[in-house]
Amino acid sequence: MRKINLLYIITKLELGGAQKQLLSLIKRLDREKFNLFLFTAKKGILLGEALSMEGLQVKPSFFLERPVNPLRDMAAFFEIYFFIRKNKIDIVHTHSSKAGIVGRLAARLAGVKTILHTVHGWPFHDYQSRIARRLFIRLERIAAGFSNRIVVVSASDWEKGLKNYIGTPDKYALIRYGIDYAEFNNPNGKIREEFKAGKDPLVGCISCLKPQKAPEDFIRTVQLVKEALPQAKFLLVGEGELRPRIESLIQRLKLEEAVTLTGWRRDIPRILSGVDVFVLSSLWEGLPVAVLEAMASGKPVVATDTGGVREVVREEETGFLVPAGRPDVLSGRLLNLLQNASLRKTMGERARAALGEDFRIEKMADEFTLLYEKLTN
Repeated sequence: MRKINLLYIITKLELGGAQKQLLSLIKRLDREKFNLFLFTAKKGILLGEALSMEGLQVKPSFFLERPVNPLRDMAAFFEIYFFIRKNKIDIVHTHSSKAGIVGRLAARLAGVKTILHTVHGWPFHDYQSRIARRLFIRLERIAAGFSNRIVVVSASDWEKGLKNYIGTPDKYALIRYGIDYAEFNNPNGKIREEFKAGKDPLVGCISCLKPQKAPEDFIRTVQLVKEALPQAKFLLVGEGELRPRIESLIQRLKLEEAVTLTGWRRDIPRILSGVDVFVLSSLWEGLPVAVLEAMASGKPVVATDTGGVREVVREEETGFLVPAGRPDVLSGRLLNLLQNASLRKTMGERARAALGEDFRIEKMADEFTLLYEKLTN
């Protein structure tokens, strides 16, 4: 049998969970079964990694970008359409909201018979205007009509999609994110030296600095924790549009000695190995990869109860779940852990064990391979 020509489309290869998961999947697919293609924006921190992958043909787009721009979006549509026709693509698998809409439409009109989309959290949420929310739901319903499968990473997103009449139950498939546990099993004490933590409590948050992740709530949490535990140190790992506001808030609250903004880092396993507790303050989520990575590192998690987080974080067993937008509650749960080393150790051990086989990278790659073969056969 000839190889299957498989095209992935993702808006931008920034250093996010969806992008890291996609590249991890591509690395593990059998080159004897698939000819692999990737269509993405011409800029992105992970683009170099993609370009260096053996057996992957990358097409950097001149027009695909995250902000809505009708002219550029139309140009990106034709780029994708002609790329599909030229390379005789058998399967199109889209990721991220913009690529999911434009890519699936182009694939349908180009005659592709097998079209998939992975939902890394739906583009509509409770913090949007009613008009914006309705528009995104409508677009997702239309695109679902072009899809053979809608892959979700959490049961929460499955339920949310069907609740909003996006596709039918038979189109959905649940495939969990995959973590390479070996990467997160190498303690490195030097990371504490790098951030001058010593024996002080060290809290980590890995998050893009954008409204969804509510980094200002994280800083408010820091302020409240410092009142009870002045020696505590905090890392905010990530970059984004809210950085100037976060820097200003840190200065206004006089937290410069307590909080380190690291920007994007490529050594996440090393950073997680050195923190005592992982925190996430998001307003909405699909299933955050950073939470899975923290649990794989054996760290207790304090996170907002959003999206699929409660599917992995077990209340009072592997961490704590708190309401979104409540730094007062978040800081209380965090202090409980920081002041109890025995509880941190027990919860951390349970967190790593709780992930089990479902979240292994090998299982994710096997499930996608079987799904591709089933759909093409």
